[in-house]
Amino acid sequence: MQKLLTKAAAAALAASFALPAAAQTEVLWWHSMTGALNDWVNDIAKDYNGRQKDYKIVPVFKGSYDESMTAAIAAFRAGNAPHILQVFEVGTATMMASKGVVVPVEKVMRDGGYKFDPKAYVPAVAGYYTAPNGQMMSFPFNSSTTVLWVNLDALKAAGVSTDKLPQTWPEVALAAAKLKASGHKCPFTTAWQGWTQLESFSTWHNTELATKGNGMRGMDARLVVNSPLHVRHIENMGNMAKQGLFVYKGRGSAAGANFESGECAISVNSSAAYAGVKKNAKFQFAVGTLPYYPDVAGAPQNTVIGGASLWVMSGKKTAEYKGVASFFDYLSDPKVQAVNHQRTGYLPVTTEAFKMTEASGFYAQNPGTDISVNQMIRKTTDKSRGIRLGNYVQIRTIEDEELEQVWAGKKSAKEALDSIVKRGNELLEKFEKANKS
Repeated sequence: MQKLLTKAAAAALAASFALPAAAQTEVLWWHSMTGALNDWVNDIAKDYNGRQKDYKIVPVFKGSYDESMTAAIAAFRAGNAPHILQVFEVGTATMMASKGVVVPVEKVMRDGGYKFDPKAYVPAVAGYYTAPNGQMMSFPFNSSTTVLWVNLDALKAAGVSTDKLPQTWPEVALAAAKLKASGHKCPFTTAWQGWTQLESFSTWHNTELATKGNGMRGMDARLVVNSPLHVRHIENMGNMAKQGLFVYKGRGSAAGANFESGECAISVNSSAAYAGVKKNAKFQFAVGTLPYYPDVAGAPQNTVIGGASLWVMSGKKTAEYKGVASFFDYLSDPKVQAVNHQRTGYLPVTTEAFKMTEASGFYAQNPGTDISVNQMIRKTTDKSRGIRLGNYVQIRTIEDEELEQVWAGKKSAKEALDSIVKRGNELLEKFEKANKS
């Protein structure tokens, strides 16, 4: 009998050693990063996963920002949404109004046992993702802003001085004319035309894109992007297109590749183009401030936030939310923030990370990389705090459609902007009616 018991005990002991280790809790993260930025996202997940054993971040590319947002809505309805969804800034109002779909980041962090101080973030960033009740709704991840990208080699070859980069729109037009005269096929282009030439253009000139502080003070905001200043600017760009000084290269980030390849000499694009430009450009480049009209009172003011934030989807298990909180705590580390900023060109979303980068000498060694930060940390006004409008993903499409008509010479600037206002306001009215409590 004693032998049997001993054998049984030994078998039980052996079985206990054979049990697998506790499985990691997987956290699914849907994102829209491509190219060098996709590499960056994968490296972030790898670094976090290597630091601890409890959770595993699984990044999944789900297409463009609007495609991933649409896919997430369908997945939520089907009960299989990701834990974390990267949503671009123009989807903020829609996400905030989606009752029951998301869990506020402040709640996730505090329920997970982590300290979370919204004041640690750059005010213009934290404020954008904070609801009217003061609760921070999403985690600032890849915040960017609009800057000017310049191919220094191309400018020098065209006889344009590079001692001082173009700062005003007249200076950009003059440089583009010299580039064209020297035989350059694409003197100037722009990416994200609605964001750069309407939204950031507005806040940079301390001019409203929409009423109610561009929607920051209420859902009854309406577009006013057909003001005399907006008409003047789009008319000027239309004339540049007719003269071959401005060459349109497509929607979204499409024009970024044309600058990286050296085809286009000057481009307005996101500060986050830095990762791709640094990796792919075979020429000397520089970063400048967004151009402005020097005769406009109050200009330049501050540019508007771009990029995206991370939203936590509802309906998940407690252990999974703890994993999300742990990952966000890792992302909040100023050292991690500083590395991400220096690698990508996205803003350091915490003030400590900005100070750490500055103290490291990075800005001195890489002139222009601090421009995006300096453009954003200026004092904001009611007209420049940000853009928060419902149905703005669809409104951006309207902006693309109408501006393309101007670049093709099929509509005047006034006609196109009037149409943006009319069509956009119809969508804003629908959004307001659908979300009235």
